[in-house]
Amino acid sequence: MKTFTATPADIEKKWIIIDADGVVLGRLASIIAMRLRGKHKASFTPHMDMGDNVIVINADKIQLTGKKRDDKTYYWHTGHPGGIKSRTARQIIEGAHPERVVTQAVKRMLPGNKLSRQVMTNLRVYAGAEHGHEAQQPEVLDVKSMNSKNTRS
Repeated sequence: MKTFTATPADIEKKWIIIDADGVVLGRLASIIAMRLRGKHKASFTPHMDMGDNVIVINADKIQLTGKKRDDKTYYWHTGHPGGIKSRTARQIIEGAHPERVVTQAVKRMLPGNKLSRQVMTNLRVYAGAEHGHEAQQPEVLDVKSMNSKNTRS
């Protein structure tokens, strides 16, 4: 037996749409990261981008468990001395770009290398229910029905 290694000709990408309304952030991010990476496929090859294109809608209606909405803090640095800044998850979700919470969660579940940065280009996150990818005919992936713990009311 020889180990199977996928070539670019073997890779078949699909388009998947996920509705994030009422879904727990961490559980959603892990499912998206697995789909982006291609680990759900039997022909998974670690050094190839063989994951699907994922569209996430209703990112502004994402759920966080416990007190994470107020306690979870996102930090960044401006590059200037004393330039550390922070915002809570609530401030970001209620702000102008609530999709950044989902994007950041998925990004942090992928390894920090060139392939992951290239894989992240296959993720599209929208705050509302509108998206411009009807032409790709995306398949609906129902994350809510996968596990009862995936949702919070």
